[in-house]
Amino acid sequence: MGEQAKLIHDEMSGRIVDAAAALALREGAGEVTVRKIIRALGVTNRVFYNRFHNVDEVLSLVYQDMALQMRRGLREGLDPEGDFFSQITDLASETLRLSYRLKLGMNQYVFIQDSVSPENFLWWRERIRNFMDLGKEKGLIRSDLDSDVMSYAVWCFIRGYNTDALAREIPEDRAVSAFRYSFGVLLEGMRAK
Repeated sequence: MGEQAKLIHDEMSGRIVDAAAALALREGAGEVTVRKIIRALGVTNRVFYNRFHNVDEVLSLVYQDMALQMRRGLREGLDPEGDFFSQITDLASETLRLSYRLKLGMNQYVFIQDSVSPENFLWWRERIRNFMDLGKEKGLIRSDLDSDVMSYAVWCFIRGYNTDALAREIPEDRAVSAFRYSFGVLLEGMRAK
């Protein structure tokens, strides 16, 4: 059997990814098909298959772009003069708000990809653990908490909350308000006495 043809990576590849993202946000990732993508762009099957093997490759790129946008939303540092717990709650809430907007229509797909993508999972766990360790260093978070276990719990809490709120179509502002309240309760349990 001959060598597999190389795929083209060009401006059209980006247009295909953008069209898939728009379709996914409008109709849901499960409804994105090659036929719908090529119809939206007014191109042929050949144009698509010269660039991608299948629609899953395209959706994977859409997911990767969303993950990078989510990461950009997380500020690196905290104001040393500000209230630690308020800042952490604000960061988590803004992450929820951004993910709410990005994931709408791709909810189930993103949830699954977050589960199987070790890079994204490890990136977020490390950031959460770093915040927990900073809180411990400042004497704000209980020193007996296992940062690894708790960073995983916080990851699950945020991720699960977001997925459920999207699936239930809870309005964004109401979801963020309820999240801030419940996340505050979670943080209160971590507060040093």
